[in-house]
Amino acid sequence: MSFTRKAQKMKYALATIVVLAVLFVLYGRTAEESLRVKEDQPPIHAEGNVWHGKFQRLHLRVQELESRRKVYPTVKFLNYKERKRILITGGAGFVGSHLVDTLMIQGHEVTVVDNFFTGRKRNVEHWIGHENFELIRHDIVNPFFIEVDQIYHLASPASPPNYMYNPVKTLKTNTVGTINMLGLAKRVRATLLLASTSEVYGDPEVHPQKEEYWGHVNPIGPRACYDEGKRVAETMCYAYKKQDGVSVRVARIFNTFGPRMHMNDGRVVSNFVLQALQNKPITVYGKGLQTRSFQYVSDLVDGLVALMNSNYSMPVNIGNPDEHTIMEFASLIKNLVGGSSIVRNNPAVEDDPQRRKPDISRAKAVLKWQPKVSMMEGLKKTVDYFRQELQRSKHDERNFYLPDTARREQHL
Repeated sequence: MSFTRKAQKMKYALATIVVLAVLFVLYGRTAEESLRVKEDQPPIHAEGNVWHGKFQRLHLRVQELESRRKVYPTVKFLNYKERKRILITGGAGFVGSHLVDTLMIQGHEVTVVDNFFTGRKRNVEHWIGHENFELIRHDIVNPFFIEVDQIYHLASPASPPNYMYNPVKTLKTNTVGTINMLGLAKRVRATLLLASTSEVYGDPEVHPQKEEYWGHVNPIGPRACYDEGKRVAETMCYAYKKQDGVSVRVARIFNTFGPRMHMNDGRVVSNFVLQALQNKPITVYGKGLQTRSFQYVSDLVDGLVALMNSNYSMPVNIGNPDEHTIMEFASLIKNLVGGSSIVRNNPAVEDDPQRRKPDISRAKAVLKWQPKVSMMEGLKKTVDYFRQELQRSKHDERNFYLPDTARREQHL
C-alpha cells in the first residue's frame, strides 16, 4: 500500500517538473523576443497607437454591420390571450402576402406554407427573420402538422393560365389539399377560412350574383378544374362542419388586383397594364362586352379578416359591385398609362363568363364590410408597382411593396 502511494507521489512530482520546464522554455522565448528590438521596430507608444487604430477600425466595422440590420414594419404587441397562431396556405402569393402584412401588423404569429408554384418569397421577404413569422416550403397535397388557432386556406393557382397549366394538380390542391387542411382544423380545433371564388357561379344566369345562387358551370370545360375544384372544396367544408363540428368560413372572392400581382399571370388587370406600359396592343378577347367587377386587394384582405373573426359560417361574397365592360376597362387603362398602345380584339375564349357582379348585401349586413378603395386609386398604385418592376435590371434592385403607412396606423 505504502509503495503505491510513493509511486503516485513520484508521478505527481515528475508531472509538476515537466509542466514547470515547459513554462520556463515558453517564458524564456517570449522574454527573449520582447527584448530583441530591431532598429526599424516602432517604440512602445507607437505600438499602442497601432492597436488603437485596429480597435477603431473594428468598431467602425461593427457600426457598419449594425446599420445594415434588418428593420421590420412596426407591429402591435399582443399578450398571450389576444395573440393568435395563424396558418396561411399560399401565403407567399399575391393575396396571401397582403394578408400576411395585415395579420403581422396586428401582432399575431403567422406561419406561411407555400410550394412557390405561383407564390414568390420576395412577397414576404420583409418579414423573414421576425420572431412572429415563419415561412415553410410545403405542398399541402401532403399532410402538414402544426398547432394553430386559425387557418386561412388560400393555396391554389387562381389565374386561368396557371390553373389550366396543370389541371390535375389544380384539382388535387383544391380537393386533397382542402381535406388535409380540414383534417388539421379538426385535430387542433382551429377555425378554417376557405378562399373560394366567384367562379363557382360559372357563366351566371342571375345578375348580380347572390350567395343563394347555385351557379351555371360547365363540369368538363377548360376552366372546370378550378371551378369544380372550388365547388367541391366548399362541399367538403360543410361536410366537416356538419359531421365533425369544424368551424368553417367560406369567402367567395371576386376579381381582385393590386401590387404584387405576377407580371404574366394572365389576368385582365396585369395583362392590360403590362401591355400598356410596353406600348404593345391591349388584347381584348371577344367583343369586350363581357363585364367584370374589380376590387383592390386591401379591401379583400379586410373582408377576409372580418369574416374569419365573425361567427358566420355560410358563404359570403367579397367583391366590389362597381361593374365595367372589358372594353371600358381597356380604355381606362390606356388613358391612365398613356403611350401608343391600341386595343386589339382577339377570338373569344371558351366558357368565359359574360357578366360578373357580386351582391354584397350579406357582407354589409353580417360583416359591416364594403369596399373603401376606388378603382382609380387602386389602379394608380398597381401601375406604379408594375412600372417599377419593369425598370428592374439587377437582382439587387428591389421593388418591395411595403404596407401603406395609413394602413399600418389603422391596425396599430
